[in-house]
Amino acid sequence: MQRIRLRYTKRGRLRFTSHRDFQRAFERALRRAEVPMAYSAGFTPHPRVSYANAAPTGTGSEAEYLEIALAEPRDPEKLRELLDESMPVGLDITEAVEARTSGLADRLTASVWELRLEGVEGADAQRAVEAFLAAEAVEVQRRTKNGMRTFDTRGAVVSLETVPAPADRTPDSACAILRLVVRHLTPAVRPDDVLSGLQAVADLAPPVPAAVTRLAQGLFDEESGTVTDPLAPDREAVTAAPPTAAVAADAKAPEGPAA
Repeated sequence: MQRIRLRYTKRGRLRFTSHRDFQRAFERALRRAEVPMAYSAGFTPHPRVSYANAAPTGTGSEAEYLEIALAEPRDPEKLRELLDESMPVGLDITEAVEARTSGLADRLTASVWELRLEGVEGADAQRAVEAFLAAEAVEVQRRTKNGMRTFDTRGAVVSLETVPAPADRTPDSACAILRLVVRHLTPAVRPDDVLSGLQAVADLAPPVPAAVTRLAQGLFDEESGTVTDPLAPDREAVTAAPPTAAVAADAKAPEGPAA
């Protein structure tokens, strides 16, 4: 059984798709691309797909991950192309690598987020960021399936800063951009929780909902303070060891005649 790890995106209007919506679209793509999936055992077998730490509904992402198990070996890049062609535009399969290591989910310990605050001046956002970072704890409330829960957002935030506004902004159009690095803790601290925290400590309330995009997620490197690529160990392992004979043959197979 071959395992393939995929990186995919949620862009544009597709950021409003739920994780359940994505699952349905992806399973349809598996059928259209005729991927030889491995199936679970039992009375109701289902394709062996493992999703890892999906972004909340309404947020965009450039770094979502999943793993599939195949009954027959396939070349990862050809498989990626077939799946990407079968997915809606905006849900794009951007990378595929054969899994040669264990514990993908264990390598997703932090995320880098971009928060676009339309109608907020950069100076106001900077003051709110400074107040948030200066606080020892910033408690917010969120409704869960067990009712309202109060938790600290400050402890999960590794860094929070303002970055330059886009060059295409007109001088009379305020827009603050925040860059956030947050650890994946329990309970999970989401970007909207941090926005609630900014409102609590500095009364920062954007006039329109923030546009939130996950730029990266992976293992947080304490020494460098960066979020590393979770597929890098698999990529390095594939480079160090030759692919299986079946995968190599699939990669070298000539294209068939055009229909």
